[in-house]
Amino acid sequence: MAWLAGLMGGVHCVGMCGGIVAATTVPGEAPQRTAILLGYNLGRIASYALAGALAGLIGSAAFLAEDLLPVQRILYGLAQVMLILVGLYLAGLNRSVVQIERAGAWLWQRVQPWLGQVLPVRSPAQAVVAGALWGWLPCGLVYSLLITALASASAGNGALIMACFGLGTLPNLLAMGWAAARVAQFFNMPRVRWLAGLVVVLFGVSGLFHLLVP
Repeated sequence: MAWLAGLMGGVHCVGMCGGIVAATTVPGEAPQRTAILLGYNLGRIASYALAGALAGLIGSAAFLAEDLLPVQRILYGLAQVMLILVGLYLAGLNRSVVQIERAGAWLWQRVQPWLGQVLPVRSPAQAVVAGALWGWLPCGLVYSLLITALASASAGNGALIMACFGLGTLPNLLAMGWAAARVAQFFNMPRVRWLAGLVVVLFGVSGLFHLLVP
């Protein structure tokens, strides 16, 4: 589900991360450009995995209070609701997910100056650092999946969920870096987006059903 959300959220990802892709893909030999592009995406996905691990760790700590509050059920239910919203967003029916991006503005204000220090990117190592910093850019899709990582109540599972999401975003961002417009056009086809959105919504509805019906 996380991988599919990343894959089909490609248009949003290109809009959010397209600038850094353009900045990291400097003129030069094709192998150098490819290494820089891959380095950027490696750093970005690593940041997603780290955020997922932290969310899962927080979730596991919150479950210690299960005797006082039904924390697990609350987080699980919230995660399913967020999945439904993500599915509706992918299908082009609802943009509530995008509004969540405002929550991370304060963090990005502190990270952005560091990013300026590694631009323009001239080497794959710099690209990894730039990608790792850009991974903290406020993103509604990322935040929505972090709720699922939180509900996993495991640092390992949280990291895996967000890593899968990051891997799902790769085709569109790599296509942009390599100017492969046909790939991006395919993922933006209405029928493809509707199908992907429906699948993610069904994940969320199924989760809520299992929560509400013992």
